[in-house]
Amino acid sequence: MKPIITASEYASESAGPRPPVLLDVRWQLGGPNGRPEYEAGHIPGAVFVDLDAELAGPAGRGGRHPLPDPDEFGAVMRRAGVSRDTPVVVYDGGQGWAAARAWWLLRWTGHPDVRVLDGGLAVWTGDLDTGIPAPAGGDFRPVPGALPLLDADGAAELARSGLLLDARAAERYRGDVEPIDRVGGHIPGAVSAPTSENTGDDGRFLAPEALAVRFKELGAGPAEEIGVYCGSGVSGAHEVLALAVAGIPAALYAGSWSEWSGDESRPVATGPEPQ
Repeated sequence: MKPIITASEYASESAGPRPPVLLDVRWQLGGPNGRPEYEAGHIPGAVFVDLDAELAGPAGRGGRHPLPDPDEFGAVMRRAGVSRDTPVVVYDGGQGWAAARAWWLLRWTGHPDVRVLDGGLAVWTGDLDTGIPAPAGGDFRPVPGALPLLDADGAAELARSGLLLDARAAERYRGDVEPIDRVGGHIPGAVSAPTSENTGDDGRFLAPEALAVRFKELGAGPAEEIGVYCGSGVSGAHEVLALAVAGIPAALYAGSWSEWSGDESRPVATGPEPQ
């Protein structure tokens, strides 16, 4: 199953006999809640999901966006109409980070059929709706573990034994600036791989072949174990999605730099090189 879907493919499926459940996860790092934008106009049938409140647990030692409690996440998904045997499509405003977070959580907790709308709301040319749907409750019950997950120790080990990709902007990786977390820099041994290079100017993912070349150049060999982290586990999910588009499995370090840098016992590297 492809992990992404085009706007035309979604339009066709939504009019078919087995329409996907549609989730709107508009979100901006440090920005206002996406609910007002959703209420002003969304793809017909979409149910709003709040990333900060429903796709993450409370910020703390586990980082700024730790994983939500699986039971609470399952309740959110059931209220949105998600069942195990119904396909799910997720979109955001176009950046893809928030949609990828929802995709990753659903896949990690065992949903077999989840796709991200490639390019998000920005590529939708159909009508928008301001009505708030009231979907019938779903039956999805999360079973975590369907995708690989790293903790801080696992990320440190993978940076030495495999390939650990840092999905943040290059200047944050180098430690030139750090607008959010306690200290700048990167996990020693991690390779800089900004998420922005996974997509074209229109926000859509590069072709699978182009993504495969990109990740191969970063060190993703056929036998290499790969992990990804970012600032708080959101844009890192987008990189895991890009790797999946290229046919490359990867683990997510969900706590990411916000957890790592918050622990003063963890080493920090700076500069353009992994070490």
